Amino acid sequence: MKGSLIIVGFFIAGTLCGVCLLIPADFITDSRISFYALCALMFCVGISIGNDPQTLKNFRSLNPRLVFLPVMTILGTLAGSAAVNLILTHRSLTDCLAVGSGFGYYSLSSIFITEYKGAELGTIALLANISREILTLLAAPLLAHWFGKLAPISAGGATSMDTTLPIITRTSGQQFVVVSIFHGFIVDFSVPFLVTLFCSL
Repeated sequence: MKGSLIIVGFFIAGTLCGVCLLIPADFITDSRISFYALCALMFCVGISIGNDPQTLKNFRSLNPRLVFLPVMTILGTLAGSAAVNLILTHRSLTDCLAVGSGFGYYSLSSIFITEYKGAELGTIALLANISREILTLLAAPLLAHWFGKLAPISAGGATSMDTTLPIITRTSGQQFVVVSIFHGFIVDFSVPFLVTLFCSL
């Protein structure tokens, strides 16, 4: 929750800087700041994955059937994003799918989408994916009670391996930690590929 509030705080601070013209608009639009930030972010993601060899070892002990959990999370999220397009008719299907493809990974997906589609859709992606994380943090106990122990993991999307992992552990049980990390790893890995795919269509 604290990480989400920090991201929202930076977003609000950036918005205020833009409104008050504290940073020249030409400096942002004409530079490659978002590209360099994206490269740095991808480098940090690679370090975090490569720095934890225990994660790869834990994957070997998983039930092979659980490989379908991240696949169903991805397909379900994309189906929901396509359904939203029926309501938001002013947005293209690919825009809705690109936003949904963030799977809660707001920092990476919003930078990608801003780079490809502009700041407006990037902001929508940021808010949509932050909302997914916050709703998972708040509703995990209800999801586990109503839909089963795997529901909070699926709802967490890419965040099930980091920010929502503690609440998933508390609500679903310690035995689902490896499943949650595996799920988050696979969904997390799919984000840059799917977001760039839908942004380029």
